[in-house]
Amino acid sequence: MSSRPHVAVIGAGLAGLSCALRLQEAGHRVTVFDKSRGVAGRMSTRRNDAWQCDHGAQYFTARSAEFQAELARWVEAGVAALWTPRLQVFGGLAAHSPDQELQRWVGAPMMTAPAQWLAQGLQVHKEAQVSGLLREGQGWRLCGTESVTGGEAFDRVVLAVPAPQAAALLADCAPAQSLAAQAAAVRMRGCWALMLSYAQPLDLGYDAAFVNAGPLRWVARNSSKPGRSGAETWLLHAEAEWSEQRLALPAEAVAAQMLQAFADLGGPAPATWVTHRWLYADTAPEGQAAALSKPGYLWVPELALGLCGDWLNGGKVEGAYLSGRQLAEQVLA
Repeated sequence: MSSRPHVAVIGAGLAGLSCALRLQEAGHRVTVFDKSRGVAGRMSTRRNDAWQCDHGAQYFTARSAEFQAELARWVEAGVAALWTPRLQVFGGLAAHSPDQELQRWVGAPMMTAPAQWLAQGLQVHKEAQVSGLLREGQGWRLCGTESVTGGEAFDRVVLAVPAPQAAALLADCAPAQSLAAQAAAVRMRGCWALMLSYAQPLDLGYDAAFVNAGPLRWVARNSSKPGRSGAETWLLHAEAEWSEQRLALPAEAVAAQMLQAFADLGGPAPATWVTHRWLYADTAPEGQAAALSKPGYLWVPELALGLCGDWLNGGKVEGAYLSGRQLAEQVLA
């Protein structure tokens, strides 16, 4: 029997991976579970033999000293690089220029690269669906697919998933119902993403654009990012509330409206297109306000149960990374 605490981390996005690595560095045994086929969460890239396209997080910034130090490690490892796109702003009551001095970073050669690099030293079970938690003495057992339920109980559990998913996992777990209520109070919003591929390079005079009117909010030439290969690809993100109203619509109907909006910005019809529906892309403003009253994570030591994620820490990639690290420090304390 090992005396080292065994921790289950549910979710292999950046928050879960940063938390898991810190715990493992401190000597804990850590097992990470994720329902997807790969790690990275919303730092995601869709790819096939012909093209690739980042369809989740588009870039990230590094404002804190702690995350700047981590970013330096990523750059040294070759899994992140600076992106300097030609930026434009469309629409809005008052046109404004984007902050040209802001450093925008991306994973290289795709957005998933930093998470894949972090996960190398961790035990990660992919396509492992966790459907519930069971309190067993002073520990926990996980309910779900076969790769989840096999093996021993866990001394501690970390949920590194979007707020609605955390609320669902905790809803039937009596000791953790207060945590479930806190997660359920946070409204996260969906986003339709549309990936476009072209037979030839497409130069519209900009590489990325903030859009302040109509269904679109972001347009980016994915092929302008460092290290990208394959056919010319562009990414369109729809506005959050527009997406929320259309989450149940067929992909073809949504794509038609987004393609028309792109055409209005000068974008020609693509050779092929693919949609992705993010159910929990970001946190609604009222949810962010509630989350800011918390320290960036939730930890209940008497239950050995914690929550982390960007929704608890201001959103964004940096917020996710720091949330996971901060929770890990509390677990160790």
